[in-house]
Amino acid sequence: MQQNFKNHTRLVPGFHYIGYLTWLTFLIGSIRYLVRDETTDKYPAVLFVLAAVVLLVLLWFSRSFALKAQDRAIRAEESLRYFMLTGKRFDPALRLGQIIALRFASDEELPALTDRAIREGLTNKQIKQEIRSWRGDYHRV
Repeated sequence: MQQNFKNHTRLVPGFHYIGYLTWLTFLIGSIRYLVRDETTDKYPAVLFVLAAVVLLVLLWFSRSFALKAQDRAIRAEESLRYFMLTGKRFDPALRLGQIIALRFASDEELPALTDRAIREGLTNKQIKQEIRSWRGDYHRV
C-alpha cells in the first residue's frame, strides 16, 4: 500500500491493543481483589497491583526507548540526505520533530520545505500536510 499523510501512522495490534488491554484487565482485577471485603490477607493483592504498575512502566519504556533510537537514526539519515542535496548542514533551529516529519518529503521538496519549516515555524503535522510527493517510511514501528 502506498503510504501518505492519512495512513502513515502505524499501530501494532499485538502491542497497542492486546498488550495494553491485557494490562488494563490485570490492573482492574488486581484492584478489585485488593478492595474485596473477603480478602483478609492484603499482601498478595498489593503485590498484584504493584506488578500491574511495573508492567505499565515496562510497556511504556519499551516503546519509548525504541522510538528514541529510531528518532536518532532518522535524524542521522535525514541530516545526511539534506547535506547530500544541499551541501549544507541542517539549521540548528530545526527541531527533531520537524526533521522526523521532513523524512516523508521527496528529495525535490526537502530543501524548500526545510527552509519554510524554519522560517514559518511549521509544526510536524503542518510539514506533513505540505508534502506533495510523499516518501514512505515503511520501517518505522
